[in-house]
Amino acid sequence: MPTIFSKILNGEIPSYRIAEDEDHFAFLDIRPLQKGHTLVIPKKEVDYIFDLEDSALSGLMIFSKKVAKALALSIACKRVGVAVIGLEVPHVHIHLVPLQTVGDINFTRPPVDVTTDEMARMARHIQSNMA
Repeated sequence: MPTIFSKILNGEIPSYRIAEDEDHFAFLDIRPLQKGHTLVIPKKEVDYIFDLEDSALSGLMIFSKKVAKALALSIACKRVGVAVIGLEVPHVHIHLVPLQTVGDINFTRPPVDVTTDEMARMARHIQSNMA
């Protein structure tokens, strides 16, 4: 059964696309911890990050680095935090979260409110900073 992320990749569920290449896809989280919270996934559906082949894992991290650099140029933050939890969706995904404090990446907090217009503007702005 395809995951929600596979459905996003297939266009069955809309998303705020940030970047894409042959093997990876990045999009804004619709329940963000902070404005600009981005998810990066491999296109191949694999449940657990450490089940990825070494080349797939390194490729995912290199792609995530490019997205994080664009995110840092687009959203005022001290750092872009990285988290891999892996329990909520059985499809490898990396959270990239703009941080001012360590508490900004607390997954027990409720999501911040971001309008659909803000999400679309953020996605375009981050896209414009992709190298």
